[in-house]
Amino acid sequence: MTGSVREDGFASSGSAEMSPEQRVPEWGGDQLADPAGAPGLDGDLLGIDPTELTDEDLIREMHSLHRTRLDTLRHAADSALANHLRRTAELETEYLARHPGREVDPSRLRDA
Repeated sequence: MTGSVREDGFASSGSAEMSPEQRVPEWGGDQLADPAGAPGLDGDLLGIDPTELTDEDLIREMHSLHRTRLDTLRHAADSALANHLRRTAELETEYLARHPGREVDPSRLRDA
């Protein structure tokens, strides 16, 4: 039995399916790490450096990304999804750096 192929040519099921990171060539390259080196990308489009955001702005930005996550995952272009993943990682990394001893709700822990 053969797996179905989506309209974009990528397999829709099976272990051979590629992740967004693998499908978007600029994901692992220097283009996103260095916006100045990316042709056609304006550094402002990639967002404000998370270290420059106030705590309130950081939370607001993360809330906005999480609110739009499913829609981006299901319907956005691969490059938009890669940008969404990158920005989410940047903001969450900054949050964890600011709050390394964050309070963990015991009701959210699994039994060992």
